[in-house]
Amino acid sequence: MSLIASLTSPAGLRRVLWADALSGSGTAVLHLALTGSLSTLLGLPGALLSATGILLLLYVALAGTLALQATPSRALLGVLVLGNFAWVAACLALLFGGLVSPTPLGQAYLVVQAVAVLVLAELQWMALRRQRPAALA
Repeated sequence: MSLIASLTSPAGLRRVLWADALSGSGTAVLHLALTGSLSTLLGLPGALLSATGILLLLYVALAGTLALQATPSRALLGVLVLGNFAWVAACLALLFGGLVSPTPLGQAYLVVQAVAVLVLAELQWMALRRQRPAALA
């Protein structure tokens, strides 16, 4: 079985969801506990970091809940995938949109966030497509 097939299987999807929940937890803790320091280092507004930290806690609760299920709800998994793609779009908008002026470290942070979340989103999307309802298969 290929790595992609393994990660998009039902058991693999649970591992991807746990990775998503754990990485989201780490990012939320960073954004909430180190708002001031991160704002200075990354050149991103503290209010944005605080707001995304809170948003991530809600996201992590959903990802963790889905990871605990043998067969995650397709609708909720779809919401999670859309949330991940929205996160990628937001990172790119912050990077190229001109609304903020991230430092070079902030630019690198946004790129790493976008790439890591894009990988998770794509794996979740592939798993969602693999698990089509029997009526459509």
